[in-house]
Amino acid sequence: MAEKKRYAMVIDIRKCIACHACSVACKAEMSVPLEVNATWLKIVEKGTYPDARRFWIPRLCNNCTDAICARNCPTKATYKRDDGIVVVDQHRCIGCKYCIASCPYDVRYINPLKNIVQKCYFCSHRIDAGLQPACVESCPTRAMVFGDKNDSKSEIAQLLAANATVVIKKEMQTDPQVFYISADETAMSNVEKDINYYTEGAIIKLKI
Repeated sequence: MAEKKRYAMVIDIRKCIACHACSVACKAEMSVPLEVNATWLKIVEKGTYPDARRFWIPRLCNNCTDAICARNCPTKATYKRDDGIVVVDQHRCIGCKYCIASCPYDVRYINPLKNIVQKCYFCSHRIDAGLQPACVESCPTRAMVFGDKNDSKSEIAQLLAANATVVIKKEMQTDPQVFYISADETAMSNVEKDINYYTEGAIIKLKI
C-alpha cells in the first residue's frame, strides 16, 4: 500500500542570495498586508574578520507533524490536512491568538485587516491545482524545493536522501517539515523573529 502524501520543503542555504523574491511572491499570492509577513529572511552573521561570513535563512511555517498550534486552537480553526499541510479555516478563527502563543517558531500573525490569524500554508490552493508554492516558483536559484517526501522518485525525497539537513529548533520535537541544507545548527536554535519586515531582515550574530 502506497504511503500517504507528505508535503515538505527543502531550502539549500548555499543557494539563497537574499533577493527576497520568496517574500514578495508570498505577499502577492496570499494578499499579505504590508505590516506583516508569512515569509521573510533571517540574516545570520558568524565569526570575525577575516573569517566572518553572512548567510540567510528563509523563514516560513514549518507545517509540523505534531502541530502544537492545531492542538491548542479552541475552535479547531487550525487543523492538519491528510497531506500534512497545516491550514487555518478563516471562517472559524476568532483571533484569540492561542495558536500564536503556542507556536515555538513565531511564524503566525494577525491579519490587521481581517483580525484573524494567518500563516504559510505551502500555498495549498496552488498545490491542489497542481502548481508549486509561489515562493518556490519565484526563487531564481532554486534554493527552495517542494514536494511529496514520501515519493521516493520526487526531487525532494532524493535531496533529503543525499544531503544532511537540519530543522529549526529540533529540540521542540514537533517534527518540522521545512528542512535546511548547510544551515548553522546554532543559528537554527536562535531564530526568534525579532523583526518581521522582509525589507530589513533580522540579524543574529554568532560567536565561533
